Amino acid sequence: MEKMIIKSFMNTDFARINEEMPVVTAAIELIKKEAIGGPVTDADNKLTGWISGQECLHVTTQFAYHNQRIGLVKDNMRVDVLSVNADDTVFSLAEKMLGAQPKSYPVIDENNKVVGVITRRRILKALLDHYF
Repeated sequence: MEKMIIKSFMNTDFARINEEMPVVTAAIELIKKEAIGGPVTDADNKLTGWISGQECLHVTTQFAYHNQRIGLVKDNMRVDVLSVNADDTVFSLAEKMLGAQPKSYPVIDENNKVVGVITRRRILKALLDHYF
């Protein structure tokens, strides 16, 4: 059986979100890429968190409705992020995704730098394209 690895199927055109960005800017980036969330990185492109559309919506509604300040991504992101390595197999991630795990994962290299994003949809497409 051919070894299918994540780097062959990951999205490298993902929302680039820095922890120092205003949440509104992060939301705009997610919308541009039609993403439900995205990895957050520091100045060295190392993974520091994940921000979803839900967190962005919460902050944006607080601003729009209550006229509260717009926070920074680092103050609103999740820091307990599950990530995968670019050389992990599609099957190993597919098995994780069968449970109550995230639908999207940041893909990192050996230096913890974000190199892509892999989603449940891309894993499913990879399997369907390969076997059907």
